[in-house]
Amino acid sequence: MLFTFIYLFFILLMSFITMVCYGVDKRKAVKGDMRISEKALFAISFFGGALGSLFGMVLFSHKTKHIYFWIFNILFLLIHIALLSLIVYLEVRFLIF
Repeated sequence: MLFTFIYLFFILLMSFITMVCYGVDKRKAVKGDMRISEKALFAISFFGGALGSLFGMVLFSHKTKHIYFWIFNILFLLIHIALLSLIVYLEVRFLIF
């Protein structure tokens, strides 16, 4: 179960970082400062931060009107859940990790 815990820790860490990025971007948007690009927000969501993206969107009321943010972040979250399920399955079924 080691890889399950490592993956969960990675997802939680990336989600926290992503949520903070959404908060920073919202603050910059209000101030009119240079913002974090949408590509960067999508990239960190894809690489483990999808849950944090969804929390950040709701918590900071940021990018909530952009339907493509909802679609992609939910899709990325489903991918992360599928990967976690695969890791758990492999660890339990084959006891290889």
